Amino acid sequence: MRIVLIGRGKMGTLIRETASAAGDEIEAAFGRDDLDQLGRLGKVADVVMDFSRPAALPEIAAYVRRTGTPLLSGTTGYTEAEKAALFALGSAAPVLWSANYSLGVAVLARALQVIAPVLQPDFDIEITETHHNQKADAPSGTAKLLLEAIDPQHRLRPVYGREGNVGKRERDEVGIHALRGGTVAGTHTVHFFGPDEELELTHRAASRRIFVNGALHMARLLPGRPNGVYDLQKILFGECL
Repeated sequence: MRIVLIGRGKMGTLIRETASAAGDEIEAAFGRDDLDQLGRLGKVADVVMDFSRPAALPEIAAYVRRTGTPLLSGTTGYTEAEKAALFALGSAAPVLWSANYSLGVAVLARALQVIAPVLQPDFDIEITETHHNQKADAPSGTAKLLLEAIDPQHRLRPVYGREGNVGKRERDEVGIHALRGGTVAGTHTVHFFGPDEELELTHRAASRRIFVNGALHMARLLPGRPNGVYDLQKILFGECL
């Protein structure tokens, strides 16, 4: 597989190392300082892999529309408008976006889709996420992914941390709390607090390599597929590309 890589941070470095070890080729790589050079690049790869920042989206979108190269994105922190612009690229190429490419997180999200409707009437739900001290956005894209799995109809009201005399917890609240420190690759816990009992589901990433392995696996499925926006959950749990 031939790759155009967007992002030169830790994820980008791991993708380069892992892809090369697997026999894949990085045809071109761009970071914040030279992303404008993407506009001069032709269609040289099977897939674009983007693990950068939301600000890079206009350049990436222009390249995908011009070349029709499939796009796999793991960039988080998008606004709703930016995410809509990302998904609109499905008219020009196959597009797959996920906040997390870990198999364990995918299974956790699937489990929450089953568990949450059963417990939600009587249980309060809170989400905590912990990441390294260099992470720029909060809450994490994975926390938002888990919230979507819990509440796809958007009936709950997110509360991002609490401070001051906030009053009693309302039934429609779902608390979301971000911790930052050290070199934590990512820990996410969903708490269900019920009458006289508690249930916690936690996923811990020991390193970013789990995200890289999952992303490369999914990237290999995109070339040659029809244009459109693909869903990681549907791919993994019974609906093929």
